[in-house]
Amino acid sequence: MTAPSELETATPLDIALVDDTSDELRDRSDTETIAEEDIIDDVEMSLFDHLEELRLRIFYALIAIVVFVVGCFAFVKPIVQLLEVPAQGVKFLQLAPGEYFFVSIKVAGYSGLVLSAPFILYQVIVFVLPGLSRKEKRFLAPVVFGSSILFLAGLAFAYVALIPAALNFFITYGEDVVEQAWSIDRYFEFVLLLMFSTGLAFQIPVVQALLGFLGIVSSETMLSGWKYVLLGAAILGAVITPSTDPLTQSLLGGAVLVLYLGGVGIVKLLGK
Repeated sequence: MTAPSELETATPLDIALVDDTSDELRDRSDTETIAEEDIIDDVEMSLFDHLEELRLRIFYALIAIVVFVVGCFAFVKPIVQLLEVPAQGVKFLQLAPGEYFFVSIKVAGYSGLVLSAPFILYQVIVFVLPGLSRKEKRFLAPVVFGSSILFLAGLAFAYVALIPAALNFFITYGEDVVEQAWSIDRYFEFVLLLMFSTGLAFQIPVVQALLGFLGIVSSETMLSGWKYVLLGAAILGAVITPSTDPLTQSLLGGAVLVLYLGGVGIVKLLGK
């Protein structure tokens, strides 16, 4: 007669304990698998190494800025002519010695910053990448790409819609009273400020996506404050636009509102 096996002699309590242990180990395995997404690929670096890395990245970024600014200054005349297109029929004057020269430097500086932005962004990414988890790294690429596209879209929107609308308002307002002859320095101060402020305003969906991804603000909370957003868009349109005409402010305010609602949709897609 053979001896009974352990399974045959096990009591119901023992079997339940074994099942609970198996479930616990299985849950722990699943938790560890999910937690792998949040693992940070740490590379041991001293404070001196971090500072040296930061200095190197800043140096590379400055080199890129200088190279592109100098390159834009060498071809500044076509850039100036391109930015003068929205002001058709207006005569530009140089009201002080060297005014056009300093305008050329300003235009080359802004243009160089725009062209060197991808290289600057790359240096920032390389510096912060080792400190990010795998999940954050996967989220980084869409954020960077979307931010770049939105900034360029803001520049294009200002050039195609905002600047012509503002200039048309000023030209038609006093065309029967004064001859349109503008200071070239004041004109480019107006155009460059409007373009860059609009490009920055178009980063609103990126900020919303980051807030939603980090769990700071949910899409429902963002949508519930639409009244305050509407008021804020009107104020932002009045503050950012250097002109005082209502059409330009309304165009920018409307664009900000549409971008905000689009950002709410992005956060909703992220499941936040």
